[in-house]
Amino acid sequence: MRTFDNDTSRRSYLKAAATAGTLGLTGLSGCTAFGGGGGDSGTITVAAAVPETGRLSSVGNEMLRGYELGVDLINENGGIDDRELELVVKDDESDPTRLRQVLQETLSNNDVQMIWGSFSSPLVMAGSAVAENEGLPFLAVATCYQQPLMDGSKEWTYTPFPKTRDVTRATTGMLELIPEEDRPQTVGIWEENSGWGSEMAEAWDTKLSEAGYDVGMRETYNSGNQDFSTLISQAESAGVEALVACPQPPDGITAMNQLNNSGYTPDFIEFVRASDPQAWWSALGEAGNYVTMCPGWAPGMTGNGNEELLESYGENYDDGTPRVMVGVGYNLVQTAEQALANSSDVEPEAVRSALDDNEFNTVIGDFGFDEYGMPEEGQLSAASAQWWDGEQQLVYPQTGNAAELKFPIE
Repeated sequence: MRTFDNDTSRRSYLKAAATAGTLGLTGLSGCTAFGGGGGDSGTITVAAAVPETGRLSSVGNEMLRGYELGVDLINENGGIDDRELELVVKDDESDPTRLRQVLQETLSNNDVQMIWGSFSSPLVMAGSAVAENEGLPFLAVATCYQQPLMDGSKEWTYTPFPKTRDVTRATTGMLELIPEEDRPQTVGIWEENSGWGSEMAEAWDTKLSEAGYDVGMRETYNSGNQDFSTLISQAESAGVEALVACPQPPDGITAMNQLNNSGYTPDFIEFVRASDPQAWWSALGEAGNYVTMCPGWAPGMTGNGNEELLESYGENYDDGTPRVMVGVGYNLVQTAEQALANSSDVEPEAVRSALDDNEFNTVIGDFGFDEYGMPEEGQLSAASAQWWDGEQQLVYPQTGNAAELKFPIE
């Protein structure tokens, strides 16, 4: 369990949704954070490490766009209590050791009030370790892995992002969009040989079995695998109609290419994480159609600043609709902004209290943090999307702007 500086537990929220809802990225001008009265001059400095190069660069750079859009909007609207938000970003090269090095360099050279995380559980946990050691609030998205967050040792780590339990609930939610008479019955699970891979596979196995699906195969592979032919053959032999996995982007692209060349394709494929970046479509084109993902945000979400995000993205970039990780990164900035705006000052303990005691309204939904710094169970819908004609279209939940789930894969 976390330790607290007062008698208020995480679960005893100051139900401040209405207040926080007015403090989106376009509404901070004139706010009275940090004790009111205009605040001190200067900046609020945030350190971040992001995979701008290396194995995870395709998704890391898209997430970074979300960070930058959010910070720019805050500063264009007067900052936080007249203080500019400064984001100091370093390339972690998709390597946890390098991440720790660049974060320590940033902390040594700057007066930092908060740290923002990288992409994927190993990198996020490396950043968390630095923040915990330094006693600084740490916000991270792009990690669903629950187990490392629940060991009772994290006092400063907060992850405003769906977790494994939410992803599996979204998987069954997507499958339930298919008419019952056409719905797949036999599911295959490809389990990455990693902590999160095991956690996801076990959760899928349990959730899908409870929902009445037959888990016909569950087989393990190693990260960096270049040959999925055995797994493909096993899935075909087991009669797998719905295939779920959480491969890293390069592995998922390799697997999809080999599936397309095998002559066998399941009716439904969900590749969490792998199909998040633009690199998926760049590598596969139409062969990547139909594949679903669960990034937590997708174009088609409404309210909580989604319209402002799309407008700002269109003004700053000329490549159409933002990819899913842009919205995920933007959500983190909204969370940080609302915490800072509801904090009495920028001292670490005050910001931590604001994270503990408030609810947050962001482009991914409404949530408060539990005792492990995760969104309270059941609060987030874990938005899921499907690739179609080069676009990532929201299919779950079925908002007014969502697309119809295309099924089966043809």
